[in-house]
Amino acid sequence: MATAVQREPAGISVDYVNEPDASSRSHSGKGTEACPGLKLVRVVAVSFGLLCILQVTLNVCLRVFVYPPAENKLKELTDQYFKQGWVYLHPGLYYVSSTSNTWHESRKDCLQRQADLVVINTKEEQDFTRKFNRFIWIGLFNNTKTRRWTWVDGTPLTKSYWGPEEPNNLENNSELCVESRFFNQDNSWNDIGCTNKNFWICEKNLAL
Repeated sequence: MATAVQREPAGISVDYVNEPDASSRSHSGKGTEACPGLKLVRVVAVSFGLLCILQVTLNVCLRVFVYPPAENKLKELTDQYFKQGWVYLHPGLYYVSSTSNTWHESRKDCLQRQADLVVINTKEEQDFTRKFNRFIWIGLFNNTKTRRWTWVDGTPLTKSYWGPEEPNNLENNSELCVESRFFNQDNSWNDIGCTNKNFWICEKNLAL
C-alpha cells in the first residue's frame, strides 16, 4: 500500500513507500511459525522409518544366522539318512534291520553305521520297538562283571519293560541279552541267549 508524506516548507510533495499488505504480513508470519513444526514431523517420520528398517534387518539376520542353520542341518541330516532307511523319532534316528542276526553281530552292524543298538529311555521309544511285530534286539545286556543289566552306552537300567515273569534266565546264566518279544504288550522285554538271531534296531543321536 502507499503512504502519503507531507514535507514543508518547499511546497507539497508526495513520496510513495511500498509496504507489505497486512494480509500478506499475517500469512507470512503463519508460515514462519509452522516451519519448526514441519521439521519436527519430518524428523519423527525419518526416525520411525530408520527403526522399521533396523527391525527388518534384525529379523532377517536372526533368521539367517540363528534359526535356519539348525533347522537346515536337521533337514539335511534327516534327508540323507532317510535315503538309507533310517526313521526319525525325536530326538534321534533309528534304523530297523531287514535281516536277523545274533546280538553281537547286530551291535557290530550298528557300530559300523556310527550308531549303536537302541537304548530305550522313553515310552515312545518302547512303543516304537513294538510296532514292527518282530522279535528285536535292543541295547540291553547283563554285564557279567557287575551282574547288572546295563545299556550299551554304559548307563544302568532304571526304567524297564519286562514281560510277565521276566527276566527268568531259563538257560542257566546264559540269557545275557534282551529282545523285544511280546510286541502285543506294553511290557515286551525278554532275556534270551545272545546267540539267538533276531532283527535289531540301531539308534543314532543327532548332534546339531
